[in-house]
Amino acid sequence: MSSKICLTGIKPTGMPHLGNYMGAIKPAIDTANKGEFKGYYFIADYHSLITIHDGNQLRSDIREVAAAWLASGLDPKKVVLYKQSDIPEILELNWILNCFTAKGLMNRAHAYKASVQSNTEAGRDEDQGVNLGLFTYPILMAADILHINSDIVPVGEDQLQHIEIARDIASSFNHSYKKDFFNLPKAIIADGENKLLPGLDGRKMSKSYNNHIPLLLPEKKLQKTINKIVTDSTGPEEAKDPNDSLIFDMYKFFSSKEEQNELAKRFRDGIGWGHAKAELFNVVNREVAPIRAEYEKLLADPGYIDSVLKDGADSVREISSRKLLEIKKIIGVSS
Repeated sequence: MSSKICLTGIKPTGMPHLGNYMGAIKPAIDTANKGEFKGYYFIADYHSLITIHDGNQLRSDIREVAAAWLASGLDPKKVVLYKQSDIPEILELNWILNCFTAKGLMNRAHAYKASVQSNTEAGRDEDQGVNLGLFTYPILMAADILHINSDIVPVGEDQLQHIEIARDIASSFNHSYKKDFFNLPKAIIADGENKLLPGLDGRKMSKSYNNHIPLLLPEKKLQKTINKIVTDSTGPEEAKDPNDSLIFDMYKFFSSKEEQNELAKRFRDGIGWGHAKAELFNVVNREVAPIRAEYEKLLADPGYIDSVLKDGADSVREISSRKLLEIKKIIGVSS
């Protein structure tokens, strides 16, 4: 196995949806199983505190997202799975990195700018509803990356700025102490067909758009949700263009080329939207049914999930504590 570290953060915001699975979970697990990198996967529970202020909800979300990843094939024998909050060194490093971060860098962070723009357009004070967690969370993300000197961080295009900020902060620290202490992490951008699974209305699948399909719905609820996909008024017998169909776009993510060719022919010959949605349900359910069954087993055994997270945290702290000690010596707070 390579000595290079690949880091993936998982924010616990309830059950992942199909877009999360195809765009993040499945590719990350495939990467881990290849054994090309040392894989570290963490649940970013302190990041969730920016918006979630209900302890019971956050506890439930943490277990759900851990169970979803484990059920999807994440092997804790091959990669390290841990909770961010179990690594106190991350928060100590977070303060240190604050002192090497220009405020202007945070002013330009996408999430903060979007919040300011939303407030301004609504005629509110530009910082209404903005807590300092939201404003400075790119620094905490930098601490997540740098506390174990990560080499590679897989991200979507919308997360690329966070890696650039982490590189800027690491460079500022290295320059101040004239040491190449921190690696400058590199982003891996997801590409190919699996990059963007559309939602029920054709936009990017997102909980914020309320157009998502939860990954682990029971079969009947999954079918009902798929039946909500927006279609046009074309009649059942009329020919349809598979290249101009939201249903077919989604079908491609879960089917073989042979299956796609067969369904494309049915589209051109004429197929009712109800039958097309049934075909989509069949391939989606085929993919998620074994994951759903394993997920339910895991949630019924929370002690196992907790033990996996504890083992992961113990492993990470061996690295993180040594790293922090070196940092404290460099900055002068430790002899």
